[in-house]
Parts: sequence; structure tokens; C-alpha cells
Amino acid sequence: MTQPNAQTRRKGIGVKVWLLVSETGESRLEEVGKHYIMRRTSLPARDLRILDPMLSQPSSILGREKAIVINLEHIKAIITATEILMINSSNPLFLQFLHDLHSRISSSSNEMPHRMSNDMDTNDYSTSTMMEESPLLHSGTNSRNNSSTTMHEGSDSLPDKSNIEIKWGSSRSGKDVPVASPPKQLPFEFKALEACLESACRCLESETKTLEDETYPALDELTSKISTLNLERVRQIKSRLVALSGRVQKVRDQIEHLLDDDHDMAEMYLTQKLEARLVDQASLKEGYNTELDEDEDQSDESHSKRSYSSYEPKLDVEELEMLLEAYFAQINGILQKLSSSSEYVDDTEDYINIMLDDKRNQLLQVAVIYGTLNMMLNAGIVVVGLFGMNIHIDLFDGQPRQFWTTTWGTLAGCLLLFFASIYWGKKKYLLS
Repeated sequence: MTQPNAQTRRKGIGVKVWLLVSETGESRLEEVGKHYIMRRTSLPARDLRILDPMLSQPSSILGREKAIVINLEHIKAIITATEILMINSSNPLFLQFLHDLHSRISSSSNEMPHRMSNDMDTNDYSTSTMMEESPLLHSGTNSRNNSSTTMHEGSDSLPDKSNIEIKWGSSRSGKDVPVASPPKQLPFEFKALEACLESACRCLESETKTLEDETYPALDELTSKISTLNLERVRQIKSRLVALSGRVQKVRDQIEHLLDDDHDMAEMYLTQKLEARLVDQASLKEGYNTELDEDEDQSDESHSKRSYSSYEPKLDVEELEMLLEAYFAQINGILQKLSSSSEYVDDTEDYINIMLDDKRNQLLQVAVIYGTLNMMLNAGIVVVGLFGMNIHIDLFDGQPRQFWTTTWGTLAGCLLLFFASIYWGKKKYLLS
């Protein structure tokens, strides 16, 4: 039996091309199987099925112990604390998302050293300035005591600033001014999650805008001219509108589910949990070195309790909650636009139905009028039939004027009966 070569094993079942982007912005392609991904991310097989491009799965955002599984529109990714793994695709939307992700990661990584250097320069300059200009720093113990006594005496007229942290720097005029601390940087998993949400929202917004541009002109044309072609065009637009609304609603439900459950949001703090595991491993090593004489069962029990308390995520999820709320509002705006378009389609359908009902009523009225006219003509035909019988009567021996008098009298009687019938129909509101 021949052994399969490396190329055959590499192209085995379940092997896909994955694009890996690290937290430093470096990217590379790897062709690996699902078992390797499961070992690398500690994900079960059922979570990887969500990312299978051959299966039609709804949008989902799942927080796990060491990864976040993302399935949003064209994005199928696994986010960890240090990298993001994505199924490689040639979709233009995916390439645009990849470009935005690289820009976001590169800008944040370049911004941190710049801010740190600026803060160090500001602190050094402000410290040297204060050393040169402040005589209190060169005086002895008496000066410090006097200054503290003076500040204590004047503390009644000043607000309590013990809880306020202010960094002081020097302005161009030589005076000390407060320097605001730099904003807190998001962890890598939140940057990647934000890029995924932004790309999905941009995709849905673009499709919604395109559908709106097609919907309103098509509906206006249908109201002006009801035809089979226009009806088919509106039917296709309505089908696309329903499908797009379902996709947007699914993304909205996923974000709303995360916002409603603090534990699910806490599971997505991967960097915090990674740091907790590292601290726990260090504490375990110290515990093993200092507690060798203790009982092994008690030691294992204490370490397991300590490990559980370290791995348990804190429920301070304000940072992630603010991030999700921003995109939740954006998704709500997209869903509102789709709802407005759907209502416009429904209103147009109601208007078309009213127009068709009016046409149907007009046809019924015409049918009633022609039926009445036909009945009156039949009455005249009955008179003609009576005179056409082979029976001798005195009228046949009369003058020609008697013939025309009979003819015009019969016609006038039919018309009189016809108008009387129409008047009766309008009086009974059978005709308009």
C-alpha cells in the first residue's frame, strides 16, 4: 500500500487557506486543517462550522474562552488576543476590510510610541522647569513646613482636589498648564471586532442605499403605468428588500444579545484573560516553590480555586458596551431605512389595489349599462317579431305613416325604459 505524499496530505479534507494578521499588522497565508485551528484557538468543531463558506449560516458573534468567532456578511474570522484568523477570499468587500484592518492596526501601533515619547518629553521639561522656578524645592525643612501650613490654612476656600489627577506641562509663555492624559487604547481583539462591525455595517449600508435608489423610481413608475414589466420589477425589489431586512435584523439581534448579557461581553475580554492566566501561572510557580511540604490534595484544591478566580472575567464591560452601542445605533438606522422602504412598497401596493378595484367597479358599471341596453333592444325585437308573424290584422291595411308611427313609437319606448332603468340604478347607488 502506497503512503500519501505531503502534497496529498496537505490538500486533504478540511484544509483551507487562512489569512493570519498579527497585532503588529503582519499578515501571512497558511493552509491548515480544522484540527490545527481547533488546537490553536481552543474552539470546538461546532464553532468552526459557522465559518464554513459551503454552509449557509446566519450572522453570529460568539465569545469563547480564548477566541471570538465572527460570522458577519463577507467576514468569517476568529479573533484571539494576539492575532486574527480569516478564511482567505477574493471578494472585493473582503479585500477592502483587510485594508481597513491593516490601517487600523498600523495607526494604533504607531500612535502608542509617539504618545509615550511626547509624554516623557513633556514630563521631563515640566519637571526641570519646576525645579528651576520653584524656590520651595530648594529650601529646607522650614520652607516646606511653612508652605504646607499656608496651604492648610487656605484649604477652606479651595475645593477638595485629592481625587483629581492633573499632569502639568509648560506652555510657550513659560507658565505651567495642565496636560490631558492620552486616551486609553483598545485591546487588539476590540480593534479587530470594531473593524469587522464597521465593514459589515458599511456593506449593509451600501446595499441599502443601492436598493433605495432602485425602489422609489420603480414604485413611482408603477403608479403611473401598471404593466406586467413594472409589476415584475417591483416584485424582485420586494424580494431583495425582505432578504436584506432579514440579514440586517440578524446582525441587530446578535449585537442586542451581547448588550443584554454582561457575561457574554466579559468573555470577549481576551487580553485581560490572557494576562490573568500569565499571572496565575507565575503565582502557581511561586506556590510550588514555597509550599512543597503541604499536602498534595489541599494544594491542588487551593490552586484550582485560585485559577478559577483568576480566569473568571470581571463584569466591568463598559468599554465593550460603548463600542457595541455605537454600531447597534448604526444598524438600527439601516433597519429603519429598510422599514421605510418596505412601508413605501406596502403603501404602493395598497394604492395599486385601490386603482384596480376602481377599474373593476367601472367595468362592472359598463357591464350593467350594456346589459340594460341589450334588454331594451330585446324588447324592441319582440315587437318586431310580433309584427313579422303571418297573421292578418287591420294595421297591415293602413297607410305608410302608420308603419313609421309604430316604428318610432317602439324605439322611443325602448329608450324610455333604458333611461328609466339607469335612473333607478343611480338612485339605488348601483351605478355612479
